Amino acid sequence: MSARCVLSIGIATLVCVGLPRGGGAQAAGIAVGLRAPDAAVETLDGQATDLAHFVGTKPVLLEFWATWCPLCKQLEPTMHALREKYSGRVTFVNVGITPNQTPEKQRKFATDKEIVGEFVYDRSDKAVSAYHVPNPSFIVIIDRTGTIVYTGVGGTQPVDSALAKVAGE
Repeated sequence: MSARCVLSIGIATLVCVGLPRGGGAQAAGIAVGLRAPDAAVETLDGQATDLAHFVGTKPVLLEFWATWCPLCKQLEPTMHALREKYSGRVTFVNVGITPNQTPEKQRKFATDKEIVGEFVYDRSDKAVSAYHVPNPSFIVIIDRTGTIVYTGVGGTQPVDSALAKVAGE
């Protein structure tokens, strides 16, 4: 089944048609096998950075998320367990998307939920564009060489098995 999703950045609009039940690997978003693109983002403190800064020394997991996203909330326990399991071996980058969000909201949410990792905010939607993000809860796994090896969306994704392959499990 093919999936078609539209995320309108200006006003929080999410329309998805044809997503597989339960999420998982998907047809929308950037293609597996491509080199991870550069994308200008900022830290939650407003400092300019680029997603390319995180790529190259160890595998990277990008999670495009929002505090209001029900699929992101469903994914939280899995992500918490993965952060513990792969601590030091995988860089976890939480990419905050803009609809109905601010860096302050994301910082508070992450602190309250004890979410760890790197945090960036996609104020200008450059990362959303570069990675063709279909909607929040979109996961991208990038290997040490900068190649995208997994993409998926939803609250129940096979992220652990994808990470195990790139982290040498």
